[in-house]
Amino acid sequence: MTPATHSEVSRNGLTRRTFLAGTGSLLGTVALASPAAAALAPVADGARIPALVIGSGYGGSVAALRLAEAGVDVRIVEMGMAWDTPGSDGKIFANTTQPDYRSFWLRTRTKQPLSNFLGFPLDKDVPRHTGILDAEEFGGIIVYQGRGVGGGSLVNGGMAVTPKRENFAAILPSVDAAEMYATYYPRANAGLGVATIDPQWFETAECYQYARVGRKHAQRSGFPFTFVPDVYDWEYMKQEQAGTVPRSALAGEILYGNNHGKKTLQKTYLARAAATGRVTVSPLHKVTSVVPAAGGGYTVRIDQLDTSGSVTATKEITADRVFFAAGSVGTSKLLTRLKATGALPALNDEIGKGWGDNGNVMCGRANHLWDPTGALQSSIPTAGIDNWAAGGAFAEVAPLPTGIETFASFYLSITKNPNRAQFTWNAATGTVDLNWQTAWKQPSIDMAKSIFDKINAKEGTIYRTDLFGAYKIWGDHLTYHPLGGAVLNKATDNYGRLHGYSGLYVIDGALIPGNTSVNPFVTITALAERNIDRILATDL
Repeated sequence: MTPATHSEVSRNGLTRRTFLAGTGSLLGTVALASPAAAALAPVADGARIPALVIGSGYGGSVAALRLAEAGVDVRIVEMGMAWDTPGSDGKIFANTTQPDYRSFWLRTRTKQPLSNFLGFPLDKDVPRHTGILDAEEFGGIIVYQGRGVGGGSLVNGGMAVTPKRENFAAILPSVDAAEMYATYYPRANAGLGVATIDPQWFETAECYQYARVGRKHAQRSGFPFTFVPDVYDWEYMKQEQAGTVPRSALAGEILYGNNHGKKTLQKTYLARAAATGRVTVSPLHKVTSVVPAAGGGYTVRIDQLDTSGSVTATKEITADRVFFAAGSVGTSKLLTRLKATGALPALNDEIGKGWGDNGNVMCGRANHLWDPTGALQSSIPTAGIDNWAAGGAFAEVAPLPTGIETFASFYLSITKNPNRAQFTWNAATGTVDLNWQTAWKQPSIDMAKSIFDKINAKEGTIYRTDLFGAYKIWGDHLTYHPLGGAVLNKATDNYGRLHGYSGLYVIDGALIPGNTSVNPFVTITALAERNIDRILATDL
């Protein structure tokens, strides 16, 4: 394995550079350890900060850890909550089937991806709160995003997929694939605590009957079925099945957080960052402006929020370096606004461009009575159907953890959708718009049909029409995988440095132009590892 440079430091700063192989990292050994408590504190008005990281998702967590290891003091500002305090039910996160004030970001009614079931609407009124899942609505699409310390890792299914190497050139054409697959993908997988389900246990586990049915149908139609790695603690999952620990995945916990077995960034990268003693996190802090400071660095304006979303304080700090890691949408919206309003006018015209939805489209199938999928379903997916080469689609065999037998198979497909949207500043409304068109989902539907039309024909089954509205087959109104908007080697150089400004970086999914062929967070993490390596070696 090719080693890659990291920085070895003293408490007083950068002292020398050594080499550390990706899988030799201590990350692999601490992934299951109890998380170190992050240092949480509001940022002080007027503070001077060596490195400011905007957002605590995958890219931001990587940047914070590696900067701290290199002797740099880091402040993470996170718009969402810390998610470290239980509610009145004794749990930090709400259950998927019973959404409450913790569930949605500043909504008074839920906006669930499955809006209907058996003809009944599922959405309900909830108190307005800085909840964990944001359903951000644009003209033609709803973008689901995690809100809180840990970002998207709090709300996704944890499917940790490394793209096939033959697909990589289409994902990040300016990046050395050999280096990524030798060093940075292994490092990311180690750091995230990625593992694959025990295939022998899978064969008998009650909670994965739905996945075994999905496998049977895929294989009977000639499609490759593959186990997919995940960041869940599989030993904990086995204990959940055995009834010896509190249930989490087997209690349907996924959309609004997971209380026990899932290895979120809070337990992996952010825990290691906290252990350095050099990282402080400021939850409920939203960056609104970044402008060059007269004495060098950048003046950053930040709103502090309360749990109703109201601004309780506005602060200005100075940061020597700023890392944009607010997610594809958050980073792209902020940079688009800063360029258009004259705060950062030298940003180039690629800002806001190249945004895609990773080809996401959902559907369900109604199975025969002799193919029950199980009343008990783990909320953590373990497998997928790979028709990427022939039909442009990779489909997760996803759960429907309703607690009752549904005789239904459910899927989230990732497709080779070529359409790309652009963020633009709307001066009249003071907002950033996205020009995604609903009709642009049709290629995704066609690619998903390359799998499910064939399975339905073989099995004599039909599509469910009751999950996304009245008589609607396709969940073509959403994405869980926003990508792009500040594309690598276009809006930035080939390592995420923003053109026009020294000391400004993008280090999240905004760098990736719209599609990764699989679930994107391992690629986001690996790319962040690659980029911060170069930044530490050359910029500090």
